[in-house]
Amino acid sequence: MASTFRYTHAVVCRLPLSLRTRGEIELEEAKKQHESYVRLLRELGLDVIELPPDETLPECVFVEDTAVVCNGTVLITKPGSPHRVKEVETIRVVLKKELDLPIIEISDQDAKLDGGDVLFTGKEFFVGLSEWTNEAGARAVAAAFPEYPCTPVKVTESKHLKGYVTMAGPDVLCVGASKEAQEVLKRMEREATFSYQTLTLPEDSAANVLYINGTLVHRSLEEVPQSCKVFAEKVDFPRRSVSISQLAKTSSGLSSCCLLIKRSRHIRSL
Repeated sequence: MASTFRYTHAVVCRLPLSLRTRGEIELEEAKKQHESYVRLLRELGLDVIELPPDETLPECVFVEDTAVVCNGTVLITKPGSPHRVKEVETIRVVLKKELDLPIIEISDQDAKLDGGDVLFTGKEFFVGLSEWTNEAGARAVAAAFPEYPCTPVKVTESKHLKGYVTMAGPDVLCVGASKEAQEVLKRMEREATFSYQTLTLPEDSAANVLYINGTLVHRSLEEVPQSCKVFAEKVDFPRRSVSISQLAKTSSGLSSCCLLIKRSRHIRSL
């Protein structure tokens, strides 16, 4: 099961200047944080494919929303925000041509699906029904990966599912302590096919973590001081932290800025 969280590649996209139009973001600081984030992915043994920024797509840095990758198969999403639809075209080409991965498209015209609403536990999928993802989007995930149970979960606030819950290790759900986060967790546990341990954090913003090749990646001590104490007490495998305060202003956090892929063959020469 731990092999689910073994990855060979990550796809990221550099920041466009136009990201400033999406909120009070200090762009220079955001760029430095993104560079540290990408460096950390490389240190964890990933081949990182860095895409150039597209100024016409202010949110192109948040590549997680463009695809769902599982067992080397890619489901291309249908972003819930109309202005983000073009982002999937670039990702489709990269995953197909550079990584030679099989691609599944969503045929239902009514479907809306953001990758940030899709949580794969290694055994089943949960799909957040949010302002960006609907029931038809959740059905598309179920159809693309029929070997796994797939459960839709209502998300009430203006957040993606992974803004509340992520995987902090094999069979470990990482979740914030707020009423909203705990309600999402309860809905998941009620419908889940399998059972999980939970790592509950005092700060909701800390719950968006990455578990990559045996290492837990979480936000820095400066950003989530209370939760870092919990990580130190409860997590007995390697941990790395990174600052992502600027990019987190308009995203779920750490998971939003990469697509993680496990690929069995070497990339063919480009």
